[in-house]
Amino acid sequence: MTSRNPRDSRLRLVSPRSLATAPRAVTQRRTRRPAPRPPEGTPPPAELARMARTGLSDAARVARWADAALRPGRDGANPDGKGTLSDATAQRAAADLGLTPVQVRADWDTARLAGLIEVHGGDARPGWRLRAWSRDDSAVLRGWVALFDAWSLAYPEPVDREPAAVAEVVSAMPQVLSFLQLSAGPVPVEQLLDLLGQRVTELRTERCEVSYGPEPAAEPAPEPAEVPDAPLAPLLEWALQALASVGALTCGEGQATLTALGSWAVWVKLEQICVAAQSPAGNIEQSAEDMLRGCAQLRPNAARAEYRAWLAARPVGGAVTELIDAARGEDALTRGLAFEALRVVGAPAEPDVRAVVEETPLRPYALLWLAEHDGYDPEEAHEVLTRAESTWLWVDTAAAVADHGEAPLLVRHLESAVQPTVPALLDEVRTVGHPRTVQVLVALAAAHPDPALAKAVRRAAFQVHTGGS
Repeated sequence: MTSRNPRDSRLRLVSPRSLATAPRAVTQRRTRRPAPRPPEGTPPPAELARMARTGLSDAARVARWADAALRPGRDGANPDGKGTLSDATAQRAAADLGLTPVQVRADWDTARLAGLIEVHGGDARPGWRLRAWSRDDSAVLRGWVALFDAWSLAYPEPVDREPAAVAEVVSAMPQVLSFLQLSAGPVPVEQLLDLLGQRVTELRTERCEVSYGPEPAAEPAPEPAEVPDAPLAPLLEWALQALASVGALTCGEGQATLTALGSWAVWVKLEQICVAAQSPAGNIEQSAEDMLRGCAQLRPNAARAEYRAWLAARPVGGAVTELIDAARGEDALTRGLAFEALRVVGAPAEPDVRAVVEETPLRPYALLWLAEHDGYDPEEAHEVLTRAESTWLWVDTAAAVADHGEAPLLVRHLESAVQPTVPALLDEVRTVGHPRTVQVLVALAAAHPDPALAKAVRRAAFQVHTGGS
């Protein structure tokens, strides 16, 4: 390739920046919002992380034992998709660690809920948080918050209660926890029981379950029945014990008090919801696709806060399905942002992401997500892609830049290609079969300042359009 000014036609490879982060080049507008400050008296992050490490030390010990002794991913988990320990493995761990099998199983379950152990299909393997446990305070705190979010799974449910009643209490507990956090001290359990009853009544009213059958006209409509205290008292006791078991609060003498970790976690979640509620698009109420578009102009950290708040407002399973459906659309930027949001979801999204690996438009994104989930460094995760998959992702990202970015960004996007030269890139782009190839090449030719290179790109676009070579 020649031009009026001799130059090296080789592309400059940008190794520190993986293709997984390329869609972020589309959004350059900075939003300014003062960093929120936690309530007065909240320990600094390093102290909170120390508390979390202490509370999860037994779970981390079992996870490390499994990592060293069982080579997770090959042994130690039943092939039932649940990642439960076999009897033989539990006995072996108990003997090695000086524990009982019951203790081993409890610590194993805690490790799974905290992300120290991750289940992939029927196998269990060490999570990335275990690798970063000693050096990364943020990883430790994320692990503890994951356990806090799963408090209702960490303690056995009452066997003599209706599942619907248990579900109502679980749905009502965020308001109880918010009240505890605002109280900043011990609160009588009786007061919490009254608040729980009010919230359960509100939930039942919000459902508006109306009978459509014939009703006697002479009988007056019954007034909403109040929720009696008696049935809720055992469920509140269970909820408080479950939260205490994960280290979120303490109970004693008829009172409950949030721990420093519990208070901080509740504040974080309230702050995330407030961030989304204050956004111009009202992202927390939007569909996945509209939420992602609303986050397109945010910096990565602000966008992740929006994702967390949006996810906190809906069941995880439905949210993951909605995000993947949004990724299947025609907008490449939305596709990239959907997988960024799925990174925030973490382990619960793994089965759904794995299920779309064979879908061509989603395959590169899914493979990168799974690689990072399996412990790859995000900067090296692109190595799991074939040359064709990397090229497909390059075109898809270029389409996002062309649709939503500026011309200089599209020119700079050349630097993220895996091909060493422009001719090699064009040869492979022509054969990859991306539906937006022609539009991307035309936009690149119009944006590039080098006339000779722009001419070659236009020629490649014409060849793709006409099916020539």
